[in-house]
Amino acid sequence: MFLALREMKHAKLRYVLIGFIMVLLIWLVLFVSGLAKGLSSDNASSIQNMNADYLILQQESDHRLTRSTLSEENLRDVRKYAEEGESTPLGVQMSTITKNDASKKMDVTFFAIDVDSMLAPTITEGKMIHHTTANEVVADRTLEQEGLKLGDEITDQASGVTFKIVGFTEGHSFSHTPVVYMNFKGWSTISHNQTPNQEVFNTIALNISENKVKQIEKNVSNVEVISKDQALQGIPGYKEEQGSLIMMIAFLFVIAAFVLAVFFYVMTIQKMNQFGVLKAIGAKSTYLARTIIFQVIFITIVSLLISISLTLGVSFILPDSMPFDLSVQLIAGCSILFLAVSMIGALLSLYRVSKIDAIEAIGRAA
Repeated sequence: MFLALREMKHAKLRYVLIGFIMVLLIWLVLFVSGLAKGLSSDNASSIQNMNADYLILQQESDHRLTRSTLSEENLRDVRKYAEEGESTPLGVQMSTITKNDASKKMDVTFFAIDVDSMLAPTITEGKMIHHTTANEVVADRTLEQEGLKLGDEITDQASGVTFKIVGFTEGHSFSHTPVVYMNFKGWSTISHNQTPNQEVFNTIALNISENKVKQIEKNVSNVEVISKDQALQGIPGYKEEQGSLIMMIAFLFVIAAFVLAVFFYVMTIQKMNQFGVLKAIGAKSTYLARTIIFQVIFITIVSLLISISLTLGVSFILPDSMPFDLSVQLIAGCSILFLAVSMIGALLSLYRVSKIDAIEAIGRAA
């Protein structure tokens, strides 16, 4: 693109300024996107990473796990249509714990699971808990930032029961609190909803086909089957938090489109005479349009490369406590969207170029 490069070389300051604005916009979008994904994981990674497709809750629980209460009878009814390996109970209880010396309080969420089921977490350090012990737990490793380590004892503030950390896992949080996994023997000592003769939990995780889901919905009373996405929306604050950040990102994309549209439209108006001369000597509208498209793509790609480098550089100096997650997929998605938005912003200039009349433009220049 000889003409495009010559023009950009001739008017370097103009293109540097628009490139600088684009770098700032893309940098802000990438940072907010990484923050949104990080907050999403910090709020709900235990559900996002759960090896289950559906969850069964008590009816009228508003898709909130902590509002649902199910019993062994509900589990037996569900297992008429879903095998034992496809369904497993899950207890969820938010609480506050203290270290063995009671020097510090920490908010956590207890998850009670069948340790041999599909919900068992991957152990990154230490060992997995067993069915037989009631005082051992596996914790998310973010608690290590609070000074906890293998072998430490933690005490549930509500019940006063003490547990020993025998293992750590990673990527398991719920409502911005680290998850602590235990078996149902330990769950019976802290759960507020336990009855003397029956085990009570909050939900049943399912890994089954849609046909079996329909059978459960039709034949099991007083329960509702929801997807993991619906469960995420039921986590307090999740929908509002993500909705606000996504709206900010959407507005930034719209702003970027307007900035590019105005810049290139003004540039096009200023070059009407030159475009008229080029058309008079045989240049086609498609050639002039390709020049503008090349300039838009070139500026966007260079701005993207600079912004991605800046964002990755900043991510390395952010504190571990800040929930920031900028994956390759997220970078690729934002980059493709910005290229698309840039092309949309250039459409007005392309339309104006196609309508240029060579004789009129030359006459205006004379």
